[in-house]
Amino acid sequence: MPREIINLQVGQCGNQVGSEFWRKLCSEHGISKDGMLEDFATQGGDRKDVFFYQADDEHYVPRAILLDLEPRVINGIQTSDIANLFNPENIFISKEGGGAGNNWASGFTQGEQVQETLLDMIDREAEYCDSLEGFTLCHSIAGGTGSGMGSYLLELLSDRWNKKLIQTYSVFPNQSESSDVVVQPYNSLLTLKRLTQNADAVVVLDNTALDRIAVERLHVENPTFAQINSLVSTVMAASTTTLRYPGYMNNDLVGLIASLIPTPRCHFLQTGYTPLTVENESGLVNSSIRKTTVLDVMRRLLQPKNLMVSPHARAKDLASSRYISILNIIQGEVDPSQVHKSLTRIRERKTANFIEWGPASIQVALSKKSPYVQSAHRVSGLMLANNTSIRHLFNKIMRDYDKLMGPNNSRRAFLDPYAQFSRFSDGAGGLDLEEFLDAKDVVTSLSKEYEACERADYIQSEF
Repeated sequence: MPREIINLQVGQCGNQVGSEFWRKLCSEHGISKDGMLEDFATQGGDRKDVFFYQADDEHYVPRAILLDLEPRVINGIQTSDIANLFNPENIFISKEGGGAGNNWASGFTQGEQVQETLLDMIDREAEYCDSLEGFTLCHSIAGGTGSGMGSYLLELLSDRWNKKLIQTYSVFPNQSESSDVVVQPYNSLLTLKRLTQNADAVVVLDNTALDRIAVERLHVENPTFAQINSLVSTVMAASTTTLRYPGYMNNDLVGLIASLIPTPRCHFLQTGYTPLTVENESGLVNSSIRKTTVLDVMRRLLQPKNLMVSPHARAKDLASSRYISILNIIQGEVDPSQVHKSLTRIRERKTANFIEWGPASIQVALSKKSPYVQSAHRVSGLMLANNTSIRHLFNKIMRDYDKLMGPNNSRRAFLDPYAQFSRFSDGAGGLDLEEFLDAKDVVTSLSKEYEACERADYIQSEF
């Protein structure tokens, strides 16, 4: 029985990453850029129908909804080589076309104003499913559309489809260099509240770490957006392999999420992937790794430098961090006995520090590789990890927010554009801070929850 997943891609980042994700899925399943099954794609054994359905003329259509408030990126997709892949009824561009101006309030409000259109699209797509399992949302949290309209969609989905799972791929902004979006901390904090309250699982993709990985691991001097988006879409595709090439375990979304998230609020997942490859200007694939074994892949996944989240904390603060859970998805022709030996070696060396109140074990799911894609490596691996160090990323966002707000909210820098929207207006031409204060409370208590997980008495203190 297929458990279908509908993918919503919102804003510039969401649509750029999303279109790369669909390119990867097409090549892995032997589907042409027009949606036709290639003549050589005869092997079967894969579940295309989790992410695609077949139209009347037999071609495959992604279960995808593309949303943006300004036309540039989606117009680019509609004139690209995958223009005929998507259902044109599932593409929404705001009639005004002016975007959200990097303002969360604008993105959220414009989402509210087109609620009926959005619901029509999602309802129609849901009706094409035999057994809809849930939704994935692909967006960034720093701008206006991905953060604001993305937040509105999260509220809408969790309200209307409260029995369905919601997983997000959320791109966090690069914090190591100054941003041209000065209100980034406001947008990020407001979105984090919705990711905490309305999503079941959030895969955190941190641009700070992705840039560092491209420079240090792939030796790309100035990584382009396209190269970073390629890394993100690689993670997205790898995280869905057990759904698309089902094995004995983790072959639906609820199984994946249940194995990683023992306590509902702590549902922010970090990723690592090895061996990473990236295409250079001439289309050649770069990789610094020559030979891959199961042990080698699993050891590399645990190295902090391969994590796609930057800690934003000093080493002594990170010393107390603990893994709540780890799932390694290993792709390739792998002998299960190699996995067992590798896990024993890793346990002997105490490479991963686990929480004291849960099982200290690395879960492994084996998945086959696509027979239609030539790979430079025999074995590759994706780690999905729930680690308490994520709280330092939340704390960094809150520190940046506090700098803009000032002591006792006295500075309130760059807040005028928000006051133009009813959600942030006090009705007398001034600013109502309640939305911000509430978001700060939610994220503060989330960070404290992760900190509490580091203590041995976490379960007792909960009850």
